[in-house]
Amino acid sequence: MIVQVKVVAGSKLTSIEKEGPNAFRVRLKAHREKGAANKELIQTLARHFNVRQSQIKIKFGHRSSTKLIEIALTE
Repeated sequence: MIVQVKVVAGSKLTSIEKEGPNAFRVRLKAHREKGAANKELIQTLARHFNVRQSQIKIKFGHRSSTKLIEIALTE
C-alpha cells in the first residue's frame, strides 16, 4: 500500500488525520533534525496500521514535508 503523508513537525501532539483515500496529515512532536521526525513518523504509522516498523519505508520525500510511504501490510 502506498500512502501520501503531509508531515507537520514540532506539534504539541502526535496525531494522524485522514485527508483522502490514501492521504494523511501526520502531526509529530519531534522536530526536523537528524531524522527525528522521520523516525517518529515510522513509529506512529506502525502503531496506526498495526504493523512492524520494518514494514514501513519512506519511498520519496526523506527531506520534505510531503512524503510517499510504502506500507507492507503482509510480511
